[in-house]
Amino acid sequence: QVQLVESGGGLVQAGGSLRLSCAASGRTFSLYAMGWFRQAPGKEREFVAAIAWSGGNTYYGDSVKGRFTISRDNAKNTVYLQMVSLKPEDTAVYSCAQGRVPYGAGSSPVEFSSWGQGTQVTVSS
Repeated sequence: QVQLVESGGGLVQAGGSLRLSCAASGRTFSLYAMGWFRQAPGKEREFVAAIAWSGGNTYYGDSVKGRFTISRDNAKNTVYLQMVSLKPEDTAVYSCAQGRVPYGAGSSPVEFSSWGQGTQVTVSS
């Protein structure tokens, strides 16, 4: 059974930075694409970033391109989301997700199945 546990959220001022972590267990981490999604109150879930199983390709939502960076450490079974130049509109619950099948690219949100509980990110103006 896949388990994903996010950490690193918090309250930060606009322009600040945060790094989110997601520790995964239950499957061979290195074989699966990983992604980050977010959901703000009253809004639909939004794709943020994804990284292929190989780590060779990354993908970003338009609203975070150039500000967020996704990375993975297969030795630690962990995926990260480095966020800089944060804006109040980045406020949301951020959840990580794991690919549905092994060797996925992570290029489409529909590729992801298992989800974590999420971590709250609040950006004050």
